[in-house]
Amino acid sequence: MTEPTAAPGRRTELDAIRTLVVIGLVFFHSALVFATDDDFYVKNRDTTDTILVIGGFGVVWAMPMLFFVAGLGSWYSLRRRGPRGFARERLLRLGVPLLFATVVLLPLPQWLRERASRPGHDESYLRFLPHFFDVHLDLSEFPFVVQGDYFETGHLWFVVLLLTFSLLLTLLARWVSVVYARRIRDGVARACERRGVVLLGAVPVAVMCALLGLEENYAAWHRWTYLLFFGYGFMLAGDDRLRAALRRDAVVAAVLGPLLFAASAPGLMAEGDPFMDWTGPAVLARTLYGAAGWCWIVAIVGLLDRRKRPVPAPDGGGAGGADVGRRRRWFGYVAVGALPLYVLHQPIVVAVAYGVVGMDASIPVKYALIVAASLCLTLAAYDLLVRRTPVTRFLFGMRPGGPRPTPDSPD
Repeated sequence: MTEPTAAPGRRTELDAIRTLVVIGLVFFHSALVFATDDDFYVKNRDTTDTILVIGGFGVVWAMPMLFFVAGLGSWYSLRRRGPRGFARERLLRLGVPLLFATVVLLPLPQWLRERASRPGHDESYLRFLPHFFDVHLDLSEFPFVVQGDYFETGHLWFVVLLLTFSLLLTLLARWVSVVYARRIRDGVARACERRGVVLLGAVPVAVMCALLGLEENYAAWHRWTYLLFFGYGFMLAGDDRLRAALRRDAVVAAVLGPLLFAASAPGLMAEGDPFMDWTGPAVLARTLYGAAGWCWIVAIVGLLDRRKRPVPAPDGGGAGGADVGRRRRWFGYVAVGALPLYVLHQPIVVAVAYGVVGMDASIPVKYALIVAASLCLTLAAYDLLVRRTPVTRFLFGMRPGGPRPTPDSPD
């Protein structure tokens, strides 16, 4: 299914949106400390329903966007490396940080949850670790087959799913011939030359949401629905006709996305369990929500592609050129560390929140403190503890060196 090819131009707008999502997770997870209906690790005494209402506008597109961009990058990586090289690279770039973070970082939020939820509980971290790693296999929860009373994959569910999807793609690439793959891509591209056809990608997403339900633990999407977004990114990569279709239909999608999401909100906020219930309103709400998610992706990717302009060289003269140079260096610094920043952020947010919620202050003040401290500590940990040595770069899935990500980077 693959053949070598030269790397295309970098889609910097997708780097930007991916980095924005990762940084935005600090704001989102900090807000969950104050959400009434969410079982976050550390909870403030006073909570508000406003958090989940506002957060819904990010939930509907943010994590699907990460999988979409990962699928797009996987297409280039697979063509460049072939199935075997692609699988090896994903195991190193995703599997290694997953194992390392599971052992070193994931027990901390669960330990703090126990201390915060059980007054007087003073079990030390070292004594808690054997409880965390008391696990068993449960194939019914695939790909989250490791289960335990205290064990969890936490926010690394994204890495688990991305690695699983990548390995499934490797198997598919070995079974499907190059000729057949080209015919499929060409047929999809020709169909999408008609106005509005690319928006029909919302139909499978909506059907999966309606039938499989939504899972709160995976950012309000069913785990296997993310495979569709990953597959869409893979399918839409590398064909100018498909890219043009996203640009052309972006405005329509930008109207439909918010409308469909607004229409789904009353059903998803109703009594009972609308994420899984089989009542008519719950199924309809999930259907609208799924369709909204794909429309948001089309709108964001298409509109950003429309707005792309050549960036002046940093030495283009005067203070403007210097400002552009600084922005590009800062962007490169953060973008290449998207995966380590993602891995690091939640344990840091939980630890900071654990220390802040006991303060005598209002919700806005506490929220601002958690966000500011978590951002600073996450960036400091990335800069000082991750990116400076080959060993730590390897453990967090970064390439051995180089200031910029490549077109096939999962970071």
